[in-house]
Amino acid sequence: MPGSRHRSRRKSIYDPVHGTVTLSEAPLALVGDAAFQRLWGIRQTGFAHLVFPGANHTRLEHSLGVYWVARTMAERLGLGIHDTMMVASGGLLHDLGHPPFSHTFDPTLHEVFGHGHEAISRARIVGERPFGSTLPALLERFGLDPKGVAELVDPRTAGRDSELLRTMLHSAVDADRIDYLQRDAHYTGVAHGAIDAVRLLETTRVYQNRLAFAEKGRSALEGFLVGRSLMYTSVYFHKTVRSAELMAQAAVERMPGFPEVAGTLLLGTDGELLAALALVPGASGELVQGLLERRLHKRMTGWKPDELGDRAAWTRLLRRPARRREIEDDLAHRLRAPVGSVLLDLSGVVPRTDPASDFGSVVLLEDGRPTRPFRRASLWHSIWARPPQPSAVNLYGASRVRAEARALRRAVVRLVEG
Repeated sequence: MPGSRHRSRRKSIYDPVHGTVTLSEAPLALVGDAAFQRLWGIRQTGFAHLVFPGANHTRLEHSLGVYWVARTMAERLGLGIHDTMMVASGGLLHDLGHPPFSHTFDPTLHEVFGHGHEAISRARIVGERPFGSTLPALLERFGLDPKGVAELVDPRTAGRDSELLRTMLHSAVDADRIDYLQRDAHYTGVAHGAIDAVRLLETTRVYQNRLAFAEKGRSALEGFLVGRSLMYTSVYFHKTVRSAELMAQAAVERMPGFPEVAGTLLLGTDGELLAALALVPGASGELVQGLLERRLHKRMTGWKPDELGDRAAWTRLLRRPARRREIEDDLAHRLRAPVGSVLLDLSGVVPRTDPASDFGSVVLLEDGRPTRPFRRASLWHSIWARPPQPSAVNLYGASRVRAEARALRRAVVRLVEG
C-alpha cells in the first residue's frame, strides 16, 4: 500500500457536478497515463451535442466523477483503505475501452473485435495485447492488483470477497449511473436526470456483501428510476441523436476493407475518426460530411413491436450486420440513391432487460429486514419497461429518398421476412 509519502501529494479538481474532487498520488498517476488522457477526446453522450449544444462533456470528466462517487460510497460504508482504492481505481479506469463517440459504435466494436468496450478496458488495465499500456506497472506501484481492478471493471468470475466492490460499479444503482445521470442532465439541460445523489450516498448500506439502501432512501431510489427512464427517452434515444449515430456507424461500415481496417479508428478519438473518414472517397466521406454540416438523415417510418410480423427474422437481422447492410444498400440502389442514403435502426428489436432482474434486484432495508420493493408488478415496472422510443425498428433516409417512405416500408418487410 502507498505510504505517507504517497498520501501527502494531493490535487483538487473542481467538478461542476460533485464540487471539489481530490486526487491523491495513486489516482493522479493513473490520470496522467496516456490511455486515460485519450478520454479527453471522446464525448460522453456521442452525438447528443447535435441536439443539445451543451453536451460536449467527455469520458474523462465522467471517469473522474465515477472515481469520486465510488470513493465516497466506499468511505460511507466504512471500507478499508485498500478496498476503497481498488473500487475507486476501478471507477476511474472503467471506460478506457470506449470507442469514439462512446456508445455510438458498440455494435461495430463487437463486429470488429468480437467483444465490447468493457473487455478492452480490462485488456488495457492488465496490459494485454494489442491494447497494452503502462497501467499495470502504475497500479502495482501503489499496491493495487491490476487483475483485481480489471475484474471490478469487467467481471468474469464469481467471487464473494469482491462481490460488494463489483456491485458498487455494476448494479441497478451504482457509481457509474449515479454520475452519468447527473452529468448528462447538467450538460444537456434536460432536468429529468437531476437525481438526489446525496440522499442515495447517505443511505447506502451493505446486505449479504452486496450494495443495499436504507428505507429512508426509497424516495431517492424512485426518483433515480424515473430519471433514468426519462433520460433514455429524452436524450439517449432521441430520434435525431439516433440518426447521427446511424450515419457514423454507416460511414465506418462502408470503408473499403471493413471490418479489418476499422480497428485502429475505433481505438482513437472522436476527432481522429472523423478526420480519417472525411478523407475516404464515396459513402464514408459523404456521410461524415453530412455529420459535420449537420445534414442529417430523417426518420421516415417505423414499425411498432406488434407490427414486426416474423419477430425471429428481425432478431436474426440484428445479429447479422452484413445482411442488414445489404438490405440498406439494396433499398438505396432501387431508388438510384448513393449507398448510405437509407439506414435501418434495429435498436428496439430486442426488448429492454426485465425490470425484475434489473431494478428489481435493488435491496431496501426496512426496519433492518431486506425487501425488494421494485420487483413486484407495479407502476415502477411500467416506467422501466416502457421502451425509449415508440417503434422497435425505424427507417432513416437522406433528403433525396424521403418521399419514398411508403414504398421502402413494403420493400424492407419483404427483404427481412421474405
